[in-house]
Amino acid sequence: MTDLKDATRATAPDTAWQDDVRAGVRHVRDLASLPLSPAEREAAQAAAALHKVRAPKSYLDLIDWNDPADPIRAQVIPSLGELEEAEGELGDPIADHEFSPVPRLTHRHADRVLLFPTYQCAVYCRFCFRKESLTSIGRGYTREALEPALAYIADHPEIREVILTGGDALSLPDNALAEIRARIEAIPHVRLLRIHTRVPVALPSRITPGLVAALQGRLMVTVVTHFNHAREITDATEAACRTLRQAGFVLLNQSVLLKGVNDTVEALEELCRELMYRLGIKPYYLHHGDLARGMAHRRTTIEHGQALVEALRARLSGICNPVYVLDLPEGGGKVPMGPCPIEGQDGESWRIRGLDGKVRDYREILGVREERPSKNPAAGS
Repeated sequence: MTDLKDATRATAPDTAWQDDVRAGVRHVRDLASLPLSPAEREAAQAAAALHKVRAPKSYLDLIDWNDPADPIRAQVIPSLGELEEAEGELGDPIADHEFSPVPRLTHRHADRVLLFPTYQCAVYCRFCFRKESLTSIGRGYTREALEPALAYIADHPEIREVILTGGDALSLPDNALAEIRARIEAIPHVRLLRIHTRVPVALPSRITPGLVAALQGRLMVTVVTHFNHAREITDATEAACRTLRQAGFVLLNQSVLLKGVNDTVEALEELCRELMYRLGIKPYYLHHGDLARGMAHRRTTIEHGQALVEALRARLSGICNPVYVLDLPEGGGKVPMGPCPIEGQDGESWRIRGLDGKVRDYREILGVREERPSKNPAAGS
């Protein structure tokens, strides 16, 4: 089995990222080295005993320890709020397990699947909706573990896209990534490999020429990063993202709306603008907080999220605006939750609110009378 410990022992010419992992926080006991008050340290240790803690040193170095509300601190340092489970919160908020026909694979949408090469990450985010899977067993990568999932993909020609998630596949060594990519691209009907990762954010030194080479092949590759705050954008992350762009990969970002981290229009505006203008990453999704257990203290109201994205539309270029989505429980998929600009409709006549707040009449002018489409589009991912 390959995990981060094995990776740090591997012999490779690019070892900076391995040193970064070793020098950071990897265990509950490592919290004692952080500049926390005795009460904060006790709370962090209690929460970390329930859900794993891990953060590379370079990511921890971004924290302003004099600021209790530091947005990076809030994302990775355990807190007592995580121990307070609210009624209705779920261990599997988006039904990964319910839609898992074989181990390490989730098939919720017809043309794409989630593949879990590893359940380990370079950084454990405190708000993660899969944190209970990450905590339950330290399940790393093995060839044997992925065989049933790869066989399932090969047997389902409707699958066009494989999404590596977990866990974070980019925390694996290059040879493991190359092997996974080669196995997937050997399946003729698969056309795109998508990778969901926090590595360019929290461990940018991991984005090396060897990693890029491991991912290049027949498949179109899309890397979906997870920046939540502009403070996470540094010279190192800029260099990492430039390397991925120059490799020909498509870069997207999904953020989570987090109370006390990025739940202001100013924070989101700066984040989205810098993602596009500095890193060349298209803001893709802004997720409403999932119903993960112990995360009530980080969730905002949907109404607040709608107000934020409406304000962003008036401030940012269209290419800088993410789609605000709610990933419904029971596998209902990602549903756009942005405010609706339609105030009314009568046949071809519509009343629509513009970005300036004014409501205007709009009449459809059609050459040929068309039937109106069904209002039941499939959920996206």
